[in-house]
Amino acid sequence: MRWTFKTASRNLRGHMTEAIPILAGTAALIGLGHTLAGPDHYLPFIVMGKARKWSMPKTMWITFLCGLGHVLGSILLGLIGAALGIALSKLEWFEAWRGNLAAQLLMIFGFTYCVWGIHRAIKNRPHSHAHVHENGTLHTHKHTHSMEHAHPHEQKVRPITPWILFTIFVLGPCEPLIPLIMYPAAEHSWWGMLLVASIFAVATISTMMGVVLAASWGIRLVPIGTFERYTHALAGAAICLSGMAIQFLGL
Repeated sequence: MRWTFKTASRNLRGHMTEAIPILAGTAALIGLGHTLAGPDHYLPFIVMGKARKWSMPKTMWITFLCGLGHVLGSILLGLIGAALGIALSKLEWFEAWRGNLAAQLLMIFGFTYCVWGIHRAIKNRPHSHAHVHENGTLHTHKHTHSMEHAHPHEQKVRPITPWILFTIFVLGPCEPLIPLIMYPAAEHSWWGMLLVASIFAVATISTMMGVVLAASWGIRLVPIGTFERYTHALAGAAICLSGMAIQFLGL
């Protein structure tokens, strides 16, 4: 009996040793694929960084914080579920509800920001001023009000935007994390579950930041000229469309 028990124990440890590295590799691949397949993971930061004229460090910092909040929400939920023995089906239902809520909030925020951007673009459309010189000649010139001429109440609203994005990303779940990674790892060990969850988090956040960095640098090289005043409206439309892609296409 003692020999049988020791043999079974060694076999179990060997199975755990083999399973955790496989789950860790799977976590990295799923984190990468899950992020690339979901435009909501990077598009809001690219377009808002361009529209708001965020510096690159600020854009990357906001992306990192939102990504961290995004994965920590699902990790904490998975840990609580595993500790309390909550059925996987119940957690999947809750994650699906969170996903719908996050998608709807993205649509609402994007649509509202787009409308505000259109209003701002119309208000800042080019217009002419006429000047009569001392010699009697009439001179006209066109100009627009730049971003620096924003009203004080608009300047106060600006810092709210990153917090809105952060809140939406905290509410948004990482759908494959709990059923495909955390619960299978929890069957072997708690440290294994924490390991694969951490690898998934690093893969997800790194991919988000990599895509945002590359796209942000690229978009800054594209001259937009007269379309500059429409960047806010276009950013809102892009965010709204990414929310619709999640809600109706399941991305």
